[in-house]
Amino acid sequence: MKLIFMGTPDFAVATLDALVKAGHDVALVVTQPDRPKGRSHELQKSDVKIAAEKYGIDVITPERIRKDEEAKTKMRALHPDVIVVTAFGQILPEDILEIPKYGCINVHASLLPKYRGAAPIQWAVLNGEKESGVTTMMMDKGLDTGDILEVSRVPLAPKETGGSLFEKLAVEGGKLIVKTLTDLEAGTLTRTRQDDTQATKVGIFHKASGLINWNDPALKIERMIRGLNPWPSAFTYLAGKQLKLWDADVLDDHSISHDGYRMVACVDEDKIRMTAEKALPDPEDYRLKDQHGTIWTDGKTLRIMTGAGVLSINELQLEGKKRMTCAEFLRGHRFS
Repeated sequence: MKLIFMGTPDFAVATLDALVKAGHDVALVVTQPDRPKGRSHELQKSDVKIAAEKYGIDVITPERIRKDEEAKTKMRALHPDVIVVTAFGQILPEDILEIPKYGCINVHASLLPKYRGAAPIQWAVLNGEKESGVTTMMMDKGLDTGDILEVSRVPLAPKETGGSLFEKLAVEGGKLIVKTLTDLEAGTLTRTRQDDTQATKVGIFHKASGLINWNDPALKIERMIRGLNPWPSAFTYLAGKQLKLWDADVLDDHSISHDGYRMVACVDEDKIRMTAEKALPDPEDYRLKDQHGTIWTDGKTLRIMTGAGVLSINELQLEGKKRMTCAEFLRGHRFS
């Protein structure tokens, strides 16, 4: 089929790869403009633009597709059979939705109608879902509200992270869109209206989203550590320095023994509250209660008390240091 592809981040690259390898005629790629990144703030191309240029596909980068008449004119002139959209980053206006013969199809990384909007992958881990998946849907004027076409379900591993699920769903999305287009050409697709009463909507994360609230249960914090790995990452503060937590296990504080452990420190409440006051809606929630946030060790492992249960730390990274196991950290760190 002749198509236009719209996408921006690395998640969308797997979809573009699958379309090209399946033999579809990708006549144009539409992606976000080059953006400044890193400390140097040098302009960098989107992942999709890099992939498109590798394939020799024409690329346009409208700042705001809704108002870019030149971009719309170019898209209309191609007379595409379909427009495929994966994590493009802008809501499409109705005059673009009407361009292709068969409409616009979105590849969304959740089991719609759950997790409409941004960051559905991380939220599936944070909320303890047993499965996630990819949905192809016909696009309409709403945000992920169009009719469902096909679904691919993916079970979550016990230690699933946002990063590992991202990789699984990116590949699955590429497979599913190829199947969806095959079925579209064959006339065998069935459109299923979404049940809006079952819909959930999720927003984007920012760096401060990873700040750990030690009054929360250990189970919630452990999911946060996994869900926000690798970005924005779950973190706290220790003696004025940021401490990222990369892997942990939940211990039931009613059944474990603390024999041989001693309290050596507490997370830095002042730094936690400063960060919360600057960027989070309920900073008072981060005021430590009881022994929440206290750190215990037996010289080999670390435990941190939470609002319910204990978090046993496996991997961590202190500001200015590399990521390391708890044992490696304890060999080089002295608590004051």
